[in-house]
Amino acid sequence: MKHTTRSTYYLVAAGLLSAITLPALAQETEADTNERHQASSVVNAEGSLPETITALLDQGFKFHGSFEAPDDLKGYALSYDNEPMAAYISSTSDHAVIGTLIDPQGNAVMESQLQTLVLEPMLEATWSAFEDTRFISEGNDDASHIVYTLTDPNCPYCNALWKSSRPLIEQGALQLRHVLVGVLSEDSLRKAAAILEADNPAEALETHELSFREGGISPVEPSDESRALLRQHARLMREAGATGTPTSYYRDEAGKVQRINGAVSTDRLRDVLSIE
Repeated sequence: MKHTTRSTYYLVAAGLLSAITLPALAQETEADTNERHQASSVVNAEGSLPETITALLDQGFKFHGSFEAPDDLKGYALSYDNEPMAAYISSTSDHAVIGTLIDPQGNAVMESQLQTLVLEPMLEATWSAFEDTRFISEGNDDASHIVYTLTDPNCPYCNALWKSSRPLIEQGALQLRHVLVGVLSEDSLRKAAAILEADNPAEALETHELSFREGGISPVEPSDESRALLRQHARLMREAGATGTPTSYYRDEAGKVQRINGAVSTDRLRDVLSIE
């Protein structure tokens, strides 16, 4: 007979208890589903994962590693749609809970493990993917700071970030690298194509941002190359876990990739990047 000891730590659950059934997950292609089954089988064979964790893998979760947690709990670092989360299983139970483990003072206690196992590798992979794709750069190549940003031509917050970045670019401290996407509308796709297909994309982007309130650049019918690139960028955006534009990425003073969601002021951008 199993006994449950009283815990001094608590779980703020994220809606998954006991049976681990997830209603209404996004539809996936057969290839994606087969790939997840293969991945879960490999992980299970190598790591002898509990059935509750492999059940999550079958439903689209990804496994990134395990860690020890307080009070006889085992933590499993997971992600779904590139959102990090942890599942916890007690040695006295066959069930799992997904959520945030907090101490009696209400402080999250396992966030650093989740950061190390899930978020940091995901952000590094995002940075590498952006380095390998076609971006439009503004600023000096020898700038001390590089920021990649997902930019939709019809996004007013992207335009706000473009404006707030001007002083740092003109100072020579920042190179802003735009990874163009056309996700807000078909018009976004056509305007992104117009920028990409211009003789000088950087100048076309600048002209567009300067005239943003008047509608910006005239849209064009995307070439096959532009359409394929923008489709790839939309995929990179999903894989990066970005839910909107602009989403920006930079390296902090320790060299780790960090993410900025939305537009920020010049002063805030200067502070985040530690630019004097």
